Order: sequence, then structure tokens, then C-alpha cells
Amino acid sequence: MKEITPTSRRILIIASAIMIAIILLSSSELLQAQPVSNQSTAQQTSLSDTAFARIKHIKAGVLNIGYAEVGPANGNPVILLHGWPYDINSYAQVAPILAAQGYHIIVPYLRGYGSTTFLSAKSVRNGQQAALAEDVIALMDALHIQKATLGGFDWGARTADIVAALYPQRVNALVSVSGYLIGSQQGNKAPLPPKAEQAWWYQYYFATERGKAGYAANTKAFNKLIWQTASPDWKFTDADYNRSAAAFNNPDHVAIVIHNYRWRLGLAKGEAKYDALEKQLALAPAITVPTVTLEGDANGAPHPAPADYAKRFTGKYIHHTLTGGIGHNLPQEAPEAFANAIIEADSLAK
Repeated sequence: MKEITPTSRRILIIASAIMIAIILLSSSELLQAQPVSNQSTAQQTSLSDTAFARIKHIKAGVLNIGYAEVGPANGNPVILLHGWPYDINSYAQVAPILAAQGYHIIVPYLRGYGSTTFLSAKSVRNGQQAALAEDVIALMDALHIQKATLGGFDWGARTADIVAALYPQRVNALVSVSGYLIGSQQGNKAPLPPKAEQAWWYQYYFATERGKAGYAANTKAFNKLIWQTASPDWKFTDADYNRSAAAFNNPDHVAIVIHNYRWRLGLAKGEAKYDALEKQLALAPAITVPTVTLEGDANGAPHPAPADYAKRFTGKYIHHTLTGGIGHNLPQEAPEAFANAIIEADSLAK
């Protein structure tokens, strides 16, 4: 065997070091070459949702409202509103992002959801649009919040739109998924093209007593179907759905949902105390506060085209359409994008 001299040993050590460096460099380049995960994709976000740790309650208007609160109490207030058939967990990932930026986040259960209940058994189980908007004002008053940034989707977007339109002095800025959703019973009398009417199948189902009984008997299965059709590319898990489905156990849930859709079609009366507000809303009032609207590229629920509602926002205004298979439950499917929209809307107000 040939003897290894000191010089040869040094050469071997240098050569080994070079080889290790090459391997490390190649590994680094390989890692960098891997595609970066897109946090706005529906498939990614459903895997890490977490429930809010604590639910608080406060008497506000006709309700005892259950709500989650995240972030510093002295931060700029942000109120996030969910829709049907969803709940506050649509914002379980959005809230921490905003709290880390110093915002004070309030996420209430709408009437008929979660732990929000009526203070009186005699109160009308009313789901009309003006009633939900007045709930938000009552909540703000109860929490001593003079002005807040509002964000919402589905019922939550409509509610936020109404508050911004009727009470602009109470709204710092607005983020609305699917844009301008304020309607009226008179406006809803106009027939839509057949494909659009088909998308509203559940509204007509709820107009019947069979539909009311069917929804009461199959609430959980019914709403899971809506999740699937409204967000066809979102791969949510059973745990994701069950976490939110618990909110449908509210004793007033079925009554509120049925009344909401029947009221839209003029098949159920609202309360007289909201008549003046509904007259204002029937005129399709402009929204003057700084606004960011969002839409997902895979929204399977009925929704207007962004070009159709842009003119309704007469203040500072930005629209974003998100790609990557984002459906109707946009805050839960694309939490970073929604949180960024809140921050963007807030910056427009400065």
C-alpha cells in the first residue's frame, strides 16, 4: 500500500471540502428551484384553520351577541362579518394576521348563528338586510367603537355595504367580497336570465314549506352542499366544515335563514321599524368610504360582475380578482389576500 504523505493528505482534505461545498450549493439551488407555495390557493389554506380560543358576549340592540376578539385593544378597530352558511371561523386565519399588524379585530356571530341569541322570545326572527346592518351599529355602540373598518363576504358583505352606505361616519374603510350587494324587494321582482335563476335554486326551495322543513331536517348536509358548490376548487376537510357547522345549531338559525330569503322575494314581511332604511336602500345609495372589493376566480355562488358594480363606489376604490381556484368563502380560502385587502383599504383612508 502506498504511503499517504502530508502533501497528499492536504490535497485529499481540500478535494473533500470542495466536493462538500458543491453538494451544499447544489442542494441550496434545488431547494430554491422548488415552487413557492401560493398562500392564496384554496387547497392550501383549509389545512391550518384554528378556532378562536374564546367567545365573548355583549348585549347589543335586540341581541346578546357572541363575538371573538383578537389583537390590541388600542388598535384600529376592524369588524369582520361572515355569511351563510358559514361562521366566524371564516376569519380564523385572517384575524391573527391583522392582529400582528396592530389591529383590534372583532368577529361577531350574525343573528341566528353560534352563541348570538335574542334577548326576548317575543322578538321577530327577522333576517332582512336592514336588521342585520342595525345589529352591527348596535354592536359598535355597545363596544364603544365610534368608527371601524368593515370587511365581509356573502351576507357579511351586504351588511357591511349597507352600514357603509347609510352610516359612512361610522366606517373608516370597507372590504367587500363580490362588491355591491345591496338590494330591495322591488328590485328582486325582476326576472334573471335562466342560468342565473338556476344558481338561486335554494332561494326558491326556501320559499316553500317543503323547503323550510327540508332545511330544518337536513341543515348540516344542506350547508355542506352549498360549501361544495360555492367553492368547487376548495379542498376543505370534514374538520374544517364541522367546526363551522356547530354554529348552525343556534335555535333561531332556520327561522333567520328562511326569513332572509323569503323577504328578498317579497314573500315575507319585514319589521316596520326598518321601513325608512329599506326605502333608502331601494335607491341603491352610493358607497363613499374608501373601498377594496374582492372576487375569487372560482366563485360558484351567484354574484355580480365587478364591472357592473364599480360605479357604486364613489370614493377611493380598488378591485382585485384572486386567481388559484378561490371560491365564495374567500377569507378562509385566501386569508392573506383578505388581510392584505383590509390593510390596503385602511391605507386608502389615510
